[in-house]
Amino acid sequence: MKKIGIAGLGLIGGSILKKLYKNEAYELFCVSESSYKEARKYTKNSSNDIKTLKDCDIIFLCCKISDTLNILNNLNLFLNKKTTVVDVASVKKGLLNKKYNFNFILSHPMAGSEKSGFKASSPKLFKDAKWLIEKNNKLLENIIKDLGAIPYLTDMKNHDKYCASVSHFPTILSFLLFDCVSTDALKIASSGFRDTTRLAMSEIDMTLNMLKLNEENISELFNKLQDKFNYLKKCSDSEKIKLFKQISEKRKEMYDNFGKNIL
Repeated sequence: MKKIGIAGLGLIGGSILKKLYKNEAYELFCVSESSYKEARKYTKNSSNDIKTLKDCDIIFLCCKISDTLNILNNLNLFLNKKTTVVDVASVKKGLLNKKYNFNFILSHPMAGSEKSGFKASSPKLFKDAKWLIEKNNKLLENIIKDLGAIPYLTDMKNHDKYCASVSHFPTILSFLLFDCVSTDALKIASSGFRDTTRLAMSEIDMTLNMLKLNEENISELFNKLQDKFNYLKKCSDSEKIKLFKQISEKRKEMYDNFGKNIL
């Protein structure tokens, strides 16, 4: 049995635990300051002591982005090259090219929810999701597949720019869009507005860290959006129709009938 460690039992860490705890190929070890007692329903190896993870073959670091470096430094005190540590942070700034006593791999599961915490975690969270990894690792890739996700090898140098486009910017935009609408208008809002502003219910700490650590890329996208709107205003009706059709067709080609990204 391979020993899998999970540091942090929020949405991501809890979902890893709930998906793998019945898999006889793995023995699970969990660390959390707040949810370790709840996790004992899934594994007896759950505590609030980081050294619980000392004998693991691989550790998923599922803490807050702001805590990642501190926990990596703590793990570096007692782990060695036999252990692989995998982060899942949505911002890689400050983590690129870091060297530790253990084998460190940057990764990011492209799965999430506007809900947060251990109670919101689900064994279905990663189903058919791309899981970004910076280098090949057989054990990691097998675990990702067992989680229902798809290993996706990528250069992490552009990670923050890409995630700003498809995750961070839409989240900030969702908050601000909701705040732009008057109370009277909210009374008549329906499913379109509901779906467009779903991300405005995202965890506040996570959203703040996104903005602080990836502000440059997010700001660039706000400027790009303004430029596109200014261009749109200058277009004729026929040009606007052509543009909307082009965008609509691209959007249709991105997902299948079940909502899965097929690009």
